Amino acid sequence: MEEAKSEGRIGDWDDDGYDAIVVGSGYGGSVAACRMSMAGIKVCLIEKGRRWEAQDFPTDSLQIMSAVRMELKNYGLSFGPKDALFQVYEQDDSVAAVACGLGGGSLVNAGVMLSTPVRARRNPKWPKEWERDWESCEALASTMLRIQSVPIKFPISKIMEQIVEGDSCHNSVKLSVNFDIETQPSSSNKSQEMSGCLACGNCLAGCPYNAKNSTDRNYLVSAIQDVQVKTECQVQSVVKNLDDICNEEERIGSKRRRRWRVFINEVDYITSDFVILSAGVLGTAQILFQSQMRGLKLSEKLGHGFSSNGNNVAYLVGSPAPLNSYGLDMKKFSEIPFQERPGPAISSSYTSSLGFTIQSAVLPMAYPFLLFKGIMTYGWPCGYWFLHGVLDKLKHVLGVKASQGMILNAMGYDESNGTITLERDTNRISFSPPHDPLLPRKIESFQKLTKKLGGILFMSRFRSTSVHLLGGCNASSDSSHGVCNPNGQVFDTKSPTTVHPGLYVCDASLIPCSVGVNPCLTIATAAEHVSRHLVQDVLKYKSKEGIEVVDRTVDRKPGSINAVMLDGRSKSTVMFTETMRGYVGGMPCTAYLKLKMNSWTCKEFDKKNRVIGEFHPLLRGKVGGYVAFRAVEIDKLHVIDGEVDLCAVDNRTPYTQYMSYRLLLVASSGSRYILEGKKVMNPYLFALYAWRETTTMHVTFKKVSGDSSGEEMMNYKGQLSISMIELTKTLISLEGNNRRRFICLLLQSFLRTYILQIPQGYQKDFSPSENNQRPYPSSTFHEIKTEDGFIISCRQWKCNQNRWRLEGEKKLSPVLLLNGHAAESYWLPTEPNDLVRTLLEEGHETWLLQPRLHPINPSNFFTIEDIGRFDIPAVINKIHELHGPLVKVHVVAHCVGGLSIHIALMGGHVSANHIASLSCINSSMFFKLTASSRVKMWLPLIPMSMVILGKDKILPLFKTLKCSLRHRVLKSIACLIPRPERCTWDECEVLSGIFGNAFWHENISPSMHYWLNKQSLPRLPMAAFPHLRKICNAGFIVDSNGKNSYLNHPERMSLPTKYISGGRTLLVTPHTSFLANKYMKLHQPNFRHERVVVEGFGHSDLLIGEESYRKVFPHILSHIRLTEQGRNSAMNAEGSKYNKEALSWDDDPYDEGIRGFGSWISALVTIWLFLLLLVMYFFY
Repeated sequence: MEEAKSEGRIGDWDDDGYDAIVVGSGYGGSVAACRMSMAGIKVCLIEKGRRWEAQDFPTDSLQIMSAVRMELKNYGLSFGPKDALFQVYEQDDSVAAVACGLGGGSLVNAGVMLSTPVRARRNPKWPKEWERDWESCEALASTMLRIQSVPIKFPISKIMEQIVEGDSCHNSVKLSVNFDIETQPSSSNKSQEMSGCLACGNCLAGCPYNAKNSTDRNYLVSAIQDVQVKTECQVQSVVKNLDDICNEEERIGSKRRRRWRVFINEVDYITSDFVILSAGVLGTAQILFQSQMRGLKLSEKLGHGFSSNGNNVAYLVGSPAPLNSYGLDMKKFSEIPFQERPGPAISSSYTSSLGFTIQSAVLPMAYPFLLFKGIMTYGWPCGYWFLHGVLDKLKHVLGVKASQGMILNAMGYDESNGTITLERDTNRISFSPPHDPLLPRKIESFQKLTKKLGGILFMSRFRSTSVHLLGGCNASSDSSHGVCNPNGQVFDTKSPTTVHPGLYVCDASLIPCSVGVNPCLTIATAAEHVSRHLVQDVLKYKSKEGIEVVDRTVDRKPGSINAVMLDGRSKSTVMFTETMRGYVGGMPCTAYLKLKMNSWTCKEFDKKNRVIGEFHPLLRGKVGGYVAFRAVEIDKLHVIDGEVDLCAVDNRTPYTQYMSYRLLLVASSGSRYILEGKKVMNPYLFALYAWRETTTMHVTFKKVSGDSSGEEMMNYKGQLSISMIELTKTLISLEGNNRRRFICLLLQSFLRTYILQIPQGYQKDFSPSENNQRPYPSSTFHEIKTEDGFIISCRQWKCNQNRWRLEGEKKLSPVLLLNGHAAESYWLPTEPNDLVRTLLEEGHETWLLQPRLHPINPSNFFTIEDIGRFDIPAVINKIHELHGPLVKVHVVAHCVGGLSIHIALMGGHVSANHIASLSCINSSMFFKLTASSRVKMWLPLIPMSMVILGKDKILPLFKTLKCSLRHRVLKSIACLIPRPERCTWDECEVLSGIFGNAFWHENISPSMHYWLNKQSLPRLPMAAFPHLRKICNAGFIVDSNGKNSYLNHPERMSLPTKYISGGRTLLVTPHTSFLANKYMKLHQPNFRHERVVVEGFGHSDLLIGEESYRKVFPHILSHIRLTEQGRNSAMNAEGSKYNKEALSWDDDPYDEGIRGFGSWISALVTIWLFLLLLVMYFFY
């Protein structure tokens, strides 16, 4: 039998997935894989264990110790390879043993094939649907397994026949063993051809001479088409492949979307339309439990109905009878005739009238005898039994003939009421064996046999010692009594008979009760029954989907299997863990992530990619693990689809590097969530903030909407960060041959971003034709002469209110918009939903003031006080001139416009009786700047700029405009000033150097960015900067001489107000709106005052951002609507006004407080991180 082995990665698997994936290769999985393959179905078989050749099976105690894994729950210990041939589970008063390898239990069992007793088939739990074709399925399974009768009576069989009591009947034993040819083995024989049984008695350790008909030698090699076999790969869970979790690559790149995802670890999965779970009783239950934790709806009966098949084991030793029941070494074959050898493991079986079956078995020479002589057993009768094992071993070492012994195996009918559970914290399986009412009778029978044969009886210390596990996913007619229907389809919980399409169970888990005899043939028969319906279901689905079934014959040697060993930890990948903790929506949240980077695509990355600025694909990969967010879900939120890009770049912010995460999470309740996060790395002050930026992830947590329209939506925001200790653990956890290269690439990306400050892309250039500007409503242009003789302008957009309002209804008040310093924030031709259009659709006549700091009316000598004293009163007078003196105006002001309107009101230049409401965006009578902006204002940069400009204080910004030498010098200096975000456009760099970043680039559209820098602001009037500096340094509005002439007149602010700030501070902090709102509530408590902080926005992007119409404008409109409705009072629901004492307690939740201190020590931590990465680089 030939095998093609190769190391593979998940990426090397069939990108289109499979028609069906079979998990496990025992009597259930092999049958299903064979039958589907013979029908031309594309099948992948996944096996946890390895492929065992005849010469690989253990033949001595040392070898078998390396082929055993022990799970000792009583002591909390586990040791041995996870894919060991023998898997032993010990807990409480029970022990269970299962096999692991390509072929499952058929590799190491005795191969006893007995028909299912009538008593079992008459059990009320037995599915009646199975009876319709049970005999035909059993005959088919018998043929495939090549069942044969034992040709002669071996010594142990003769002895048992003589001593068994008359109330027991002898059963003829048939085995799945080849007795046809007897060949002398060779130590170098590696042929896959079947050999004849040599009666060595080593069956229970795996046949070393190719005489056993295990499923890898019949079912798996009987297919006319190859089944693609993946060994050494353990399936973790299965998840429905719904539309909301299909990533873009799968939707576009694949031929079609498969229905299921089969996860082989926390990160990797393969897809298929059908999944057949045949991993054995414990394995299948564990997969389903873990799938249930990931949202798969399953019957409450999962894990119930577990049976040990009434199994009990004892060991008889020291008998004078010639039992010959120890396995033989190959060297002794020439000395012992065939008929006097031990024979197959089990060659005799007797059924007692008491209701159970006893079989005698040969102990393989590889088994450590001491385990059966006192370590896991106790002796009967009492006496010197505890020394017998030691004495017998000494006899063996000294060459003295050891005493005779044999294994006694009892099987009966337990109550099938055991349970299987999963410990969620450790993901370990636990089980409680069923009650066995016949246990005392079995022990009594063992003792009777011991008296007749002589010797000592070593009985198991455990109440249940089972090698025949059944149930746990019982077949039943509905979900209230079982997990699957009689055809093996797994029940959904939508209704009693609804099933999960394409999900099957096909192994011993289906058997709902104990069968009383060796269950191998029963399991294979049930698998044949399930496979008949399974094949029909697959072919029907493929026909419905219009998929052709290709019946192709593969040129392959008879009896060969193409098996690919899959190493989930492929050497060509880089894997590491990451633990981040923090608060999301004000609630504690922890993410335990496992990242696997995509190194196999590195060969596609060439020098050209490096030239154009792309990062290496080794910095991108998949994410697995789970998130603990107990405020939302009690259980873990498992990652079923995750992507990470440690070098993401947005063309809007080419200097900024992002570490982006996108996780699709699922809870055991079935609810699905999306966690998206970014670590934002800006090249500000040469890595001063690097530690905070590289370890802090800004996250958004959303719930995926279900079918229920009434389902509550969820959208939380917060931060998760990784501590220094956890970061050290992450670096230590790095695995893979490319880890050194990975660290090097990560360091290069940090160097490029923070130190060299090389852009990774460029802002897209737009031509006016590409803007596709929506036709803008027509407006009237007014030129107005102010009291001091300066000519300003304004635009008026009239609204046809007859379309919107019924006749007789009150006409809405006009709205006056006040811009910030020079830049346009309301009238945006490139944006379909700017504030002017929004107000017009609301039914308001809209006015836009273009004062003396506007590029249309630039002045060389003015202050912000002039705008409040002259420009604003002039435009309000113009509105009164057209609409009458009783008309009130809603004012919406931004930045410097907000300072100006407060100067106008508190200076007495405009009466509050003329103002209906006031909405200020990032401005108020207070003006609190960020720490970096305060430093810039404290330094003499503005006085120096005024000196450089000289008399001409209007700075040209467009490249096409003529610039003097003074202008060029100032623009060059501005480009050198540090700022949080840099841009590849000169105009944007100059403006942000002078003011600081006015917006986050990611918040505005490329067309908006183009219009701002190429069309909107050709020149910048800078004459008001000295006055602005005085206001910034004071923190509140002052006159041009720096005196506090305004805050001492709160009585002039008798109007409703709303102050809006951006939560992601750039220039003006949210403390500005907090102080203003508190000031108004204290001094004007009879009016309604509100304050809003909009997360994710900076300064101007509150008005010019792509999402402004959805996230900011509704706050402005609601304030105006309430005023129009006359709801200007501060009375709340309880009828009380603002409480001054309560206001004194109030504190700003958005105030950063002392957190800024961490920014300064951040540099030290950054240096430590850089040095640690260098050490890791050279160490690896």
